[in-house]
Amino acid sequence: MEEQNNCKCCGFFKNHGGHKMVKIVLVVIVVLIIGRILFGNHGYNRNDLQKDTIVVSGKGELTVKPDIATISFSTTAEDLDVSKASDLVNKYMADIVSNLKLNGVDDKDIKTTNYNIYPRYDYLNAQVYPYSGKQVLVAYVVTQSINLKIRDLSKAGKIISDLGSLKVTDMSGLTFTNDKYDDLVKQARDEAIVQARDEAKKLAKSLGVILVKIVGYSEGGNYPVYYDRAMVSSAPMGKGAEAVLPTGENKITSNVSITYEIR
Repeated sequence: MEEQNNCKCCGFFKNHGGHKMVKIVLVVIVVLIIGRILFGNHGYNRNDLQKDTIVVSGKGELTVKPDIATISFSTTAEDLDVSKASDLVNKYMADIVSNLKLNGVDDKDIKTTNYNIYPRYDYLNAQVYPYSGKQVLVAYVVTQSINLKIRDLSKAGKIISDLGSLKVTDMSGLTFTNDKYDDLVKQARDEAIVQARDEAKKLAKSLGVILVKIVGYSEGGNYPVYYDRAMVSSAPMGKGAEAVLPTGENKITSNVSITYEIR
């Protein structure tokens, strides 16, 4: 019986193409499995792979007058006794802070950004490079650096002139900016978005399509542009006439790009 059954199977495969048919069946099964994995129960759909879109851009700009000034300065002292050098810096800074308060500057707007102590060496009996003389300690140098925010711009010139007579050894980076800068950036961004949305509606009407939803967004810019910005160079200063500091205007720009799906 078993031999007869085997013979019947062999006869069946011989009559129907044998191994060739088996290979075809296997190929069909593999294709069906792969198709189900890739497309699930939905089958192939071009819209699943690629959506029709349009891209629009918008630009928002604000030109505003600055309402604060920021500046950095340092005071330095040196002595072979590090404690004496530190005491001198403390005295200089106490005088500076006292003067700033007289000019209406709050404690919260006087910020220490660096306090540095380091030894300064020199060479004895050294005439030419490379120095071969003995290296000796000359002094300890103590430096305190401050970042200052001036809210009353009408006093900015006087404050800076006063600092020049108060042992300030370095002053730099005077910038007229805006205290609520982040809010101004948001306002410029909102204007840019409104412009981009209006452009999208006009473009969709011209193309005869419908806006479906936003599928992409990016933004750039938001960098302030300063006009007539006053600068103070790094240099020892002395008592002089009150500084004349035109504040100019600041321009804040935001650029956005929005991608819409259409149909």
